[in-house]
Amino acid sequence: MSKDVIPLYVDDVSTFTKTLRKSLTKQEKLPSHATMLTLVAKAAGFQNHQHLKAEKRASVPELDELALKRALRVFDDTGRMFRWPKWTKVQGLCLWPFWARLPAHQDMTEKLVNDVLKTGLNFDDHVLLRRSLIDHKLATRTNDGRVYRRIEQRPTPEALALMKRLKER
Repeated sequence: MSKDVIPLYVDDVSTFTKTLRKSLTKQEKLPSHATMLTLVAKAAGFQNHQHLKAEKRASVPELDELALKRALRVFDDTGRMFRWPKWTKVQGLCLWPFWARLPAHQDMTEKLVNDVLKTGLNFDDHVLLRRSLIDHKLATRTNDGRVYRRIEQRPTPEALALMKRLKER
């Protein structure tokens, strides 16, 4: 058996478990490892385990290396941003390290957000970053601007790669 890691995303866990349970009740004895792999794949909507493996290979997104390279250029050796990028796509990518610094599931004041943003900047325009976090749907704020909150979401593969490479510096 292969030792490859095969991610499995299930849209509806309830339907998945019902289908898997129905398949297991048809078995007379405890199914083998290969049979379990097939049952899990079928419950997730695939034809068999090989179909699941093939889908995994086809769905692995390629990193946008050009955007990643351009994003890395605006950070110094300590991981602090020293200029704002020109491209909108790169701007959005560069916001992810700042998003990661904001506390999760917590209301913040504008002052707290500014303090967090300033620690990662080598230029004096934290307001630009704060507004961009809102524009790129990485944070929200109330209409009066008193309460800010990070929007919880999974970072893009490029964002994860950028944060990893910045940490390695």
